[in-house]
Amino acid sequence: MKNWHIVTVALSTMFAVGTGLAQSADLKIGFVSIERVLRDAAPAVKAQKKIELEFSKRDQELQRLAKQLKDVQDVLEKNSVTAGENERHAKEREFADLNREIQRKQREFREDLNQRRNEELASVLERANRVISQIAETEKYDLVVQEAVYRSPRIDITEKVIKALADPPAK
Repeated sequence: MKNWHIVTVALSTMFAVGTGLAQSADLKIGFVSIERVLRDAAPAVKAQKKIELEFSKRDQELQRLAKQLKDVQDVLEKNSVTAGENERHAKEREFADLNREIQRKQREFREDLNQRRNEELASVLERANRVISQIAETEKYDLVVQEAVYRSPRIDITEKVIKALADPPAK
């Protein structure tokens, strides 16, 4: 009786695996490189340019402050021996204050830049996901993955997604 149970379980398992293999032959899978979409798609490129333009003024201000800091440092190094004690301390204090201000502004700049980049890329990603879903439904994909250790170029639909994103969104 025990042997009959083992044979039944073994046959059931083999049947299930065989059926699964037969069904998987009809499975249509696609792959999308989201990294590439967020780098190469027209809306992503447009968002990156928009962010660069938005932050260019602050970046120039940071560069101006960095040059000013370097100038103060050069004066300190050049006049450290010949300058009086009070004058040297004043320049050191000016250097330290300017350095702190630059570090604070750089930190705020990075935080604001990252926040804006994340906002812009989130909207691009949302649109990309809608396009991926449309392609999957239209072309009858059973599964579309966005991350994989390995994928065959045969199933890569990234270029289709990038091309679809180049078209203006339907309203």
